[in-house]
Amino acid sequence: MVVLSSVSNDDIKSLIDRNKEPSWFSEIRENAFSKYTNLPPEVSPLYKKYSDINLLRPEHVYIPDRIVKYEPHESLKDRLDELEEGTSILRIGSSINRIFIPEKISKQGVVILDLREAVTKYEDLIKKQLTINQINYEEDRFLALEAAAFHSGLFIYIPKNIIIEDPIRIVNSLADDGTSSITRNIIISDVGSKATVVQEIYSPSKAKKNNVQQAYFELFECHVNPIAHLEMVTLQAMSGNTLNFSNKKAFIERDGKMSWYLGMFGTQLSRYKTDSIMKGAGSSAEDVEIIFGIENQSFDVTSNLIHHGRNSRGRVLVKSVMKDTSKSLFKGMIKIGKEAKAAESFLAGHAILLDKGAKSDAIPGLEIETNEVKATHSASVAQLDEAQIFYLMCRALSREGAKREIVNGFLEPLSRKMGPTIRAWVNYLIENKWSGKPLMLKADEAMNQILEVEKSRYREAQDIFEKHYKYR
Repeated sequence: MVVLSSVSNDDIKSLIDRNKEPSWFSEIRENAFSKYTNLPPEVSPLYKKYSDINLLRPEHVYIPDRIVKYEPHESLKDRLDELEEGTSILRIGSSINRIFIPEKISKQGVVILDLREAVTKYEDLIKKQLTINQINYEEDRFLALEAAAFHSGLFIYIPKNIIIEDPIRIVNSLADDGTSSITRNIIISDVGSKATVVQEIYSPSKAKKNNVQQAYFELFECHVNPIAHLEMVTLQAMSGNTLNFSNKKAFIERDGKMSWYLGMFGTQLSRYKTDSIMKGAGSSAEDVEIIFGIENQSFDVTSNLIHHGRNSRGRVLVKSVMKDTSKSLFKGMIKIGKEAKAAESFLAGHAILLDKGAKSDAIPGLEIETNEVKATHSASVAQLDEAQIFYLMCRALSREGAKREIVNGFLEPLSRKMGPTIRAWVNYLIENKWSGKPLMLKADEAMNQILEVEKSRYREAQDIFEKHYKYR
């Protein structure tokens, strides 16, 4: 194993040799690593005093130096039968355990492969996209690390004009031997295609060895071609003594649409950075995030809307619920370039504090280089209203029950933007976390009840909409 604090050029060259990568792909690794070694953990001086990046102890993080195929640990076994009902990938540690693609999806030309294999088999396609949409690895130290030292990765390709109705499920879990994982994933949604990718991130629940810190590092690239629509759902439910660093980037061409949906519930420290880069005219992006923290958890979230195309449209909505002594930090920037005439952009981060020891900060910003645009941002941090709690307790609710109802009302406008199934998954994880149950999606009775409620609400909303316009 390799200790994160001592990763060297020799380790990167060893990865390149073992994977037998094309020279152009190896150069990306080497370029990214050169940036990694020269960057501080927090690049922006503005954010340094708010960051909990010091919770990461690189000298206690161990990266595997070879590919090991792990068997599913106990907490994952209940998920295996469910995964075979649709298109799914199970990845444990640094290796892909299984990929299941139904025959119908395979015949449509959908490709799901280990990235190491895909770089050779689909070299021209991947090289073209990575050349057109180049990443600046000086933006973030962990972005550079993920591009340079990844041991595993996924490649997903949705062919031209293909619409996949059911979601592609990715279940990621850290290995139960205490090692950490670094991964790079690439999704290409070709012209006119439409797909939803749902990613679940877990870790073993048993205690780790002394002086070992387990972390999951991830780079997720989405290349959305003209008039394509890609939805990316991430449900992070790792155990409380782990760390999660994620960089998500979407490059969106003319009239394409990228939708990010994120539910963050686990880990000691989660640091997520999402960049939606609207390159083409009429492109659009939305980022909807729900964060629920307890005890001493820390969440560091950045979401940037970057407009280059005319008439592009961006939306960011982040809501955090902080309990006990948990912390959240929301950073966001709207950047509108000189050519992005008639762009519209909105960015909002709101937090509610359930206890006196909880804390939340919000730092939104604007950077506009042209006129004839609409851009605005908002942020708020508030404690619970005692008058609301008193009102609900007068109607036979306990104090804890009143808090939960207020939280449900706080999150409702945000979850309404998600489909009924995604809402059900998010609500299931919130309920489990509030009740102290394991954070893992299961097709149990509780899930079925929540799903039925959300589907009925969705049908009711549709009926009201149709009736409203039917008689006009």
